[in-house]
Amino acid sequence: AQGHGAKGDNIYEFEIEFLEPVEPKPVCRVTQRQLNITVQKKESNWWERLTKQEKRPLFLAPDFDRWLDESDAEMELKEKEEEKFHKMKIESRVPKDPFRHLKKGYLIMYNLVQFLGFSWIFVNMTVRLFILGKSFYDTFHTIADMMYFCQTLALMEIMNSLIGLVRSPLLPAVAQIFGRNFILFVVLGSLEEMQSKPVVFFVFYSWSIIELFRYPYYMLSCIGIEWKPLTWLRYTAWIPLYPLGGLAEAVCIIQSIPIFSETGKFSLGLPNPLNVTIQFSFLLQIYLIVLFLGIFVNFRHLYKQRKQHLGPKKRKMK
Repeated sequence: AQGHGAKGDNIYEFEIEFLEPVEPKPVCRVTQRQLNITVQKKESNWWERLTKQEKRPLFLAPDFDRWLDESDAEMELKEKEEEKFHKMKIESRVPKDPFRHLKKGYLIMYNLVQFLGFSWIFVNMTVRLFILGKSFYDTFHTIADMMYFCQTLALMEIMNSLIGLVRSPLLPAVAQIFGRNFILFVVLGSLEEMQSKPVVFFVFYSWSIIELFRYPYYMLSCIGIEWKPLTWLRYTAWIPLYPLGGLAEAVCIIQSIPIFSETGKFSLGLPNPLNVTIQFSFLLQIYLIVLFLGIFVNFRHLYKQRKQHLGPKKRKMK
């Protein structure tokens, strides 16, 4: 190595013939004070001395802070072997799932299909509105078939949670999926008057943007890959999008209440002598309360997840 000392710039070198074989590539680290060279033994065993020559070179001095005598070295090796054996013993107790790769493949394919479906919805809506200049009023007729497919397939997420394929809690998944499907199939799908309203665009658009980050995040998690920008988007994008989506769903229900009242669709008439009719529009007013409760449940769940994944890491106490 080249160094600057009392006699100016010089080339410094030394040779050590070790007692036993060592790894050919040492690890070097340069600091302002010194040069540290770490040489690893090929076999972890006790050496009687460092070099082949019995007399230690004059330029070598032991570092007693890191010095181990023979009993210490044997104890350290014994502890490492016990730790390795203990680890193998624990791993042998955990039963290996023969269907692990099949489950992982299914989850990857599910998340990939959902990502592609919602990507098609998002791109189609964006192109039609901002490039082709289409209006809000034909959103349902152009997008509904793909949205039906994606939201019907989303019912598998409830099944995945029930059978333990994923560790996601069941209640937030049920609240989101059944809430969306109620809006899609019951409110929009059954009323032609609602299908041409601009609010449909905002409902579908907010749903699709959220899923553009959620499904690829889960897909990469299945294969052990974490992309930090995607993780941040997954646990941050919901903060503005969920209130906007919830507001759009609430507006959709409010606009449908007079139509259900006028047509009497899905209203339930009880038999005589009661002669009472339960108006579906009244149930929708109750559902508005349930909608905001469901949003609150999802908000709380997503906030905990965000704190867990993006919050400050806790230091372990020694």
